[in-house]
Amino acid sequence: MDIQHRHIEVFRAVMTAGSVTGAAALLHTSQPTLSRDLARLEHLLGYALFERERGRLKATARARALFDEVERSFQGLARVIERAEALGRSEDAELSLLSLPALSHALLPAALQQLLAANPSARVSITPAEPPLLDAWISEQRFDLGLAEQATPLPGVRVEPVLEADEVAVLPADHALASRKRLALKDFAGQHFISLAEDDPYRREIDARFDAAGIQRRLRVQTHSAVAVCELVRTGLGVAIVNPLTAAACAGSDLVVRPLSVSIPYRVSALIPLHRPAQPLVDALLSALRRARPSASSRSA
Repeated sequence: MDIQHRHIEVFRAVMTAGSVTGAAALLHTSQPTLSRDLARLEHLLGYALFERERGRLKATARARALFDEVERSFQGLARVIERAEALGRSEDAELSLLSLPALSHALLPAALQQLLAANPSARVSITPAEPPLLDAWISEQRFDLGLAEQATPLPGVRVEPVLEADEVAVLPADHALASRKRLALKDFAGQHFISLAEDDPYRREIDARFDAAGIQRRLRVQTHSAVAVCELVRTGLGVAIVNPLTAAACAGSDLVVRPLSVSIPYRVSALIPLHRPAQPLVDALLSALRRARPSASSRSA
C-alpha cells in the first residue's frame, strides 16, 4: 500500500469536521482536492470508509474503528511535539542521575534543593546503584551524571572531583568516648565496632589502619550501608567510623560525630559520560553539590 500521512490527515479531518466542506476548511485546501485524497485512501484500503447519502458522508464501522487508532497515534505525536519543544527550554530540562545510595541520602538532597530552586520547572530522576553496575551503566552512557566514591577511570567517562573530606567516628550520645573532642585509633581498642562490609574499600582502609597500629577491636556487626551502620550505633550496639556525609545526615541527640586524629580521606567524584549529549543542568548540579555538602562538625555536639 502507498498510504501516506496526507491520506490519514484527510481522513481525520473529515471525521473531526463531519463533512468534506468542514474538513477542507480545517486543512486549508479545496473540496475537490480533499475528495480526491479521500477517494484515493479508500481505493488503497480496498473498502469504503464512508457511505454517501444525499451528498453527505456517513462514517462506516470500519471508519470509526480506524479513527480510534488514528486519534491514539495523533495524541502520541502531540506528546512527542510537546516533549521536543520542552527540550528546547532549559527550565524544562530533565536530568538523569546515577548515584551510590549513600550519596542519594546524604549529599544530593541539599544540592537538589538549590538546583530546583533556581530551575523550578526542571525534572530530576535518581537511580541508586552500587559498583560494578554503576560503573557499567555510566560507561554505557545511560545517564547524564554519575556520583561515586573513589572513582576509577572508566571507558567513555570523565571523572571530576566533587569533594574530599575525612572519615569520622560515630558514637551513641551516652558512650564514654563521646566526651572527647577528637578520637585516636587507640581509643577504639576493645570497643564493640560496627563495620562496613568486607568488600567495601573504606572498610579495607580502616582495617589496615588498625592492623598497622596493632589495635584490636571487637568486630560485632557488619553491613553494606553506612546509614545502617549509623542506625546500629544509635541503638548502642557499638561505635563506628563512616563517611562524613552520612554521619552528618544521621547525627542527632542520640548519635554524635567526632573527628579522628588520623586522616582517612573520603572522596566523592562525578562521572560524566563523554558520548552522551551535554545536559545543561549537569554543571549547575555540580556547583550545587560543592556548595551544599553538609558539615559533620556542625552537627556533632
